[in-house]
Amino acid sequence: MNMRVLTRLLLATSLFLPAASAMAAEERPRLVLTIVVDQMRYDYLQRFGAEFSGGLKRLLEEGAVFTNAHYEAAPTVTAVGHATILSGATPSVSGIPGNAFYDRTAGRQVQSITDVDVSALGEEGTGASPRRLAVSTVGDELKLSGHGGKVFGVSMKDRSAILPAGRAADAAYWFGDRGNIVSSTWYFPALPQWVQDYNATQPAARFGGVEWAGLQLPALNDEDFYARLDETALADELVLEFALLLMEQEDLGSDAATDLLSVSFSATDYLGHSHGIDVPQMRAMMLSVDEKIGRLIDAAQQRAGRNALLVVLTADHGVARRPEDNAADGLPGGRYEARDERRAVEEALDAAFGAGDYVIGSGEMSMYLSRAPHAAAVADGATPPAPVSRAAMEQVAAATLRQLPKVARVYTRTELESPLFGGDRIDQRVRNGFNALGSGDVIVVHEPGWMNRPAGTTHGSPWAYDSHVPLIFWGPGSLVEPGRYHGAVAIHDIAATLATLLNIALPSGSMGRTLDEMLP
Repeated sequence: MNMRVLTRLLLATSLFLPAASAMAAEERPRLVLTIVVDQMRYDYLQRFGAEFSGGLKRLLEEGAVFTNAHYEAAPTVTAVGHATILSGATPSVSGIPGNAFYDRTAGRQVQSITDVDVSALGEEGTGASPRRLAVSTVGDELKLSGHGGKVFGVSMKDRSAILPAGRAADAAYWFGDRGNIVSSTWYFPALPQWVQDYNATQPAARFGGVEWAGLQLPALNDEDFYARLDETALADELVLEFALLLMEQEDLGSDAATDLLSVSFSATDYLGHSHGIDVPQMRAMMLSVDEKIGRLIDAAQQRAGRNALLVVLTADHGVARRPEDNAADGLPGGRYEARDERRAVEEALDAAFGAGDYVIGSGEMSMYLSRAPHAAAVADGATPPAPVSRAAMEQVAAATLRQLPKVARVYTRTELESPLFGGDRIDQRVRNGFNALGSGDVIVVHEPGWMNRPAGTTHGSPWAYDSHVPLIFWGPGSLVEPGRYHGAVAIHDIAATLATLLNIALPSGSMGRTLDEMLP
């Protein structure tokens, strides 16, 4: 091909490039809004749906509703869920195996977002960041794509704000122990002035001594005020208030670049843990969540426009009923003491291999075994017992646990690291939740309904009540086909689906698929 023809072809092609680029920019959402409701079971939509009149009602009527969406990894806890939603990675890849876990390098228990190399901003405390997140998120890939704008995360909880937003986020904001908005030097050297001005108003002060749904809050100066506040819808009001302010101050959704905002409401989780799910306050809480999501979507739509707003709603995990409520209805369940199981394992290991320090830490579903259980004896000059392998310790621990009441399944590190590991859906959820660097050496699953908690309720298991959560996509008709979709899908499919809708690269650890059944 001669240069004259090539030049003509390039010139002709260039005439179409601006129009094509403009069309692509018009079709891309200007704002992606991810909404997470902490500890929201799927059946809350059925239980309270007839009374919804706000955002949840709108999403259910106008969105693509997936009725059989599950977390395909355990433990089903806040950090794992929030790390999965926008990365598409389960703990086996994400680097986030739980809310807290034993760090062998540091020799201590750590939080999923603890970072001693950054400083807290807004209140005194330990720094927090996404440093342990080993994969990228939708927000990260959006920025790398060249047509991404700003990315933020907001929540009452640090991990719920930090992990969905990803490592390249402009900021993550959460509420500290004294009611201030907090962030860290991972994002900037100082809080923006508008955030400092917000903190100066003491936003939580107006709730001192207030009653909500029959729960009386103590006075503002009471040491229990902030912990009690978290159990009420008033805590979610603070999150919503700040999210609306952030949208305004950061001018989200105002131009062709696609912004992303993740908002996580946490009060459902605090209420459920303390009081259980079968209390009148949970109905009041869900009706409040419905109203707040409506206000949030309305504000986002006002900024971006109906046809340039994409919304995803889900939860970070479900929750069990209180064992006492199950018993009243003739259903199985109960409470056990994890320390009794640990004691049984330690006694069995002492008997098998001689006295030593065998169990050095614990995490969700996990026990961590020492690699040098007889180090103390050596340091004291005593003759140590014969060396013992990790696999041998695992076998004794697992055999001991399997004999204990209400233990359903036990897995060892050796088994989970094997390429031959198979099994049913529960086995695979445990495998997906196992991280070679951060998980323990022995993983325990108890029978459905059994929990290590003295009162209230909890979550974390691979059973359906903890894994089954809402999933709804809502957006312009060019991107989302409304309706009900009953096939089995995974929460780690969200990231791949968003990547397809936004025309960006998959997050680096994405394990899911595009939910093409909802595409027009």
